[in-house]
Order: sequence, then structure tokens, then C-alpha cells
Amino acid sequence: MNRLSSWCAAHLGAAPVEVLFELQSLSTVSGLRLADGRDVVVKAREDDGRAESCVAAQARLAERGFPCPRPLTPVTVVDGLAVHAEEFRPGGEVLPGDSPEIAERYAAVFARLLAELATVTLAPPLPNPRWARWDHRDPGLWPSIGFLDEQDQSVVPAYVVETATRARKRLLAADLPCVLGHADFEAQNLRWHDGGIGAVHDWDSLAWQPEAALAGAACGAFANVSPPTLAPIGSSAGFLAAYQVFRGRRFTEEEQEVAWAASLWPALHNARWEALHGDRPVCLTAVRAQAAERLRRADA
Repeated sequence: MNRLSSWCAAHLGAAPVEVLFELQSLSTVSGLRLADGRDVVVKAREDDGRAESCVAAQARLAERGFPCPRPLTPVTVVDGLAVHAEEFRPGGEVLPGDSPEIAERYAAVFARLLAELATVTLAPPLPNPRWARWDHRDPGLWPSIGFLDEQDQSVVPAYVVETATRARKRLLAADLPCVLGHADFEAQNLRWHDGGIGAVHDWDSLAWQPEAALAGAACGAFANVSPPTLAPIGSSAGFLAAYQVFRGRRFTEEEQEVAWAASLWPALHNARWEALHGDRPVCLTAVRAQAAERLRRADA
């Protein structure tokens, strides 16, 4: 806490006097009340070179009125961690459900988000988040993640490996330009107020992938809370159809296939995680049930 207090005093002009909340995942997220009365959120994550671009994109969207927390500081690197502060946007509710009607509401937000990001020019935030990093150049099927790779890979079911191999092959065969997009577009990262979107969070999960792939990943993950799973196929189809309407253009046949291939990849990452950690088989069950149809639609 002493180091955090010193950082806040140096970069925000006031030290914290109360911890409102603290979350630990890939990032450490601390909600703080400062001595001058402001409530802020400080985020720290391993510095992999992505944070500066992610925070810059977030700042530009916030300036234009997009519902996301406004960054209060640039990124600073402290002992190998990328640290920044943003405004605290409390309140709002998670919009539950995975029906086609709910999918359309999420698709409208995602289309608006990508339309806004399309006007932002900055260095791509690479490498992509590990659950959207099918484009890695590491040996083997999965991106290199030390603490996962050192575990017994034989516990990952063959159907997960086969599905991931086929989906990744289709994704890598695509000849589509990359764009900036949100790669962790899940219910748990959005808050709604009075039926409308109030805030989109987790901007350090931006990615540089084809638009269709980003929409595809979102169509499979939009309903995720904890633990994550895979949306029903009909709802993913509804998300993709609505997204194209809101963006004002139809995907080509190649883009449709890429979207369906990408719809599987985050769930496959999570299924592998479940197998390696002995967790309840939520994504494992969903992938087993849906893989054949999603691969068919991907022509994979």
C-alpha cells in the first residue's frame, strides 16, 4: 500500500485514504478514495508493451463521449508493471441472458465500439491478449504461457485440441486486414443503466485482429460472467446478423467463416484452462456440444 500511496501522490496529486475495492486477475485493480475526495481506479499489470496503446485508445473514446472510464494518467512502468489511473464509474447492472434478443443489444454496443475505434490511429496493442492470440508464432497450437505450458497437457481432451487446430487453421488462412477492437467483450465487463449501456470496462484487452474475427469472438463470449462459457449457436448467429446491420455492411463469405472460427477460440482457451486446472467443465461441455456446427459454419 505504501508504494501505491506514493504513486498516487506523485501522479494524481493526492494519496489514498480508503480502499473501496481490490480485484486480482491478470491485472490488479484498486478502487481508491483519495485525500482530496476523489474516487479513482488504479490498474497495474505486467508490462508487455500493450498498455500505452490500450489506454490511449480508451482516452480518445472517452473524450468523444463513449461510455467508458476516462484515463486520468498516462501509463507509467513501475518495477515491470504498467500502471495507470482512470475515473471510477460505479453503479449499473450486468445485463444477464444469452437469448438472441439479448445478443442483439450487445451487438449494438459492439458495433458502436468498433465504429469509434476505426477512427483511432495508434500503434497496434501487440501481442494480442492470450485468449485472442491465435496468430502467435510460438511452437505448437497454443500461445506460449509458461504457467499453463508446464502442466500436463495430456489432460486436455482430444476434441478440444482437434477443434482448436481446425479453428486456428481457418483463422490463419484468412486474408483480411486487422483493425482495433475489444477482445474481452463479456457481460461481466459491461454495465447498463435504465436499459442503456452505462459503461464498457477492461480496455487493456484491446486486440489487433480482423473485424470479422473480433465480432466472432464477441458473439461467442458476450453473455459471459464467471465462469465463462459459450453462447448458444442461435444467439451467436443473432449477434453477427445484428452487428452487420448496425455497422451498415454485410460480411463476405470469408468474413462469415472467420467469424464462426473465432467464435470458438476464447471458449477453447477457457476449456483448456478448465482441463489443466481440474475446474468444473463449463466451457469443455459447451465446446463438446457446439464445436461441430461452429466448425461447419467456419468451413473448417
